[in-house]
Amino acid sequence: MKEIQIGGLVSFTTIDYPGKLAAVIFLVGCPLRCAYCSNPHLLDVRDGEYDPEKVFDWLKERVGKLEAVVFSGGEALMQGDAVLEYMQRVKKLGFKIGLHTNGFYPEILKRASDTVDWIGLDYKATRNKYPELVGQNIAHDHMIKSLNIWLDTGKDFEVRITCDPRHITKLDLLEIANDLHTRGVKKIAIQKYIPHFEDETHTTTINERNQYFDDENLRNQINNSFESVIWRE
Repeated sequence: MKEIQIGGLVSFTTIDYPGKLAAVIFLVGCPLRCAYCSNPHLLDVRDGEYDPEKVFDWLKERVGKLEAVVFSGGEALMQGDAVLEYMQRVKKLGFKIGLHTNGFYPEILKRASDTVDWIGLDYKATRNKYPELVGQNIAHDHMIKSLNIWLDTGKDFEVRITCDPRHITKLDLLEIANDLHTRGVKKIAIQKYIPHFEDETHTTTINERNQYFDDENLRNQINNSFESVIWRE
């Protein structure tokens, strides 16, 4: 079996797995090319920069100090059997397993559901705007399949919406929130777009990025539809 390819490691975080002290393992490779990607160096399929066995040995030393390990990317599930096997090994150490995913691989997510304890699923835009944002015509449909698969597990999760004003209007955000409410989602996170890699022809202003967070009526309308709404600024 091909070895897992690790492109990054965060040794300690309190925000990537709700309520748990965690480490984050970033895997290389992603099928999407999102306009606001914060990890463009992880997009291409290539050899990782970290020895998986050395990372595993390090995790052994963190037993009792950390509570969870989150797999992120890129898109972690793109590595298929390799990541599933590694997740299982890490879980046997006693860690909770988290996953940040764009939902592009619903069948792999289904296979991972016995091992993974919590996911953060990205809902990137309305269906008609998905292809322009991510560069894939099938990404929205796959994400919805992944959402339905995870809902069926009954396990905890949040759906995350990053509000890039170039791709999501306030009306779009309401449309996404209404869709998630209708599907029975209980927890969502509204995330402020951070312009890490904007060029001169695709800039956004502070007011544009803040508009969703400054609109009290919008916030109240969304807050009233869910058990938990986190506004990540």
